[in-house]
Amino acid sequence: MSEMRDKISPLDDKRRLPEAIRGAQIAAADRGDVVIDMKEADLARIEILADDLKPVFDEVPADDEQWDFAISRGSQPRLWIDATSHVMMGRDRRTYRFVRDTRLGRVIMAESSDVKTVSDAVTTYIAERIVERQRLTEGERISLRSDASDAAPLEQSEPVSAPVVAPVVQVRQHLSIMTDFVNAVIWILIGALAGAGALLAFFWDRLSPYF
Repeated sequence: MSEMRDKISPLDDKRRLPEAIRGAQIAAADRGDVVIDMKEADLARIEILADDLKPVFDEVPADDEQWDFAISRGSQPRLWIDATSHVMMGRDRRTYRFVRDTRLGRVIMAESSDVKTVSDAVTTYIAERIVERQRLTEGERISLRSDASDAAPLEQSEPVSAPVVAPVVQVRQHLSIMTDFVNAVIWILIGALAGAGALLAFFWDRLSPYF
């Protein structure tokens, strides 16, 4: 009996309880393909993947609102990563399919029956999107608003000196003043001559004997 006890060893250190639970869940999902509705089997596998990705979801910054991280329990259960990407089960109901919807159609990002493989693909996708968002937010922004005082400048700009009136502009201003003065004098002289002519015509009869 002692020899038999020596042969019995504890669980391998590499084998953890979560992995054993996952194996039991997969086995239950496989049995569910026959015993219960296939939708429930797909949902069970999606939940297994979600549990594996939960540590990754928890590490995403809370202020990053581009992620969904939710399970939809429709006719075909899906694990939504963001508005354009999700994981669903393939036709064989054992293969995970990580897809993304683009303008050119649906693109398969990863496809495998191994939870770890798909989990790694989703993690890589999340990391790439976070880096992409950081690059966009850290870039230089140009304000399109007319009131520049409302937008704080990203970099200190050089002081702008007051506009200097060019000498040519000053000369033109003096010439304009002189022209206005000459025109006023001319109109005064014209008015005076017109008045003198009117007086001369009025008193012409009286002055004619003297000429």
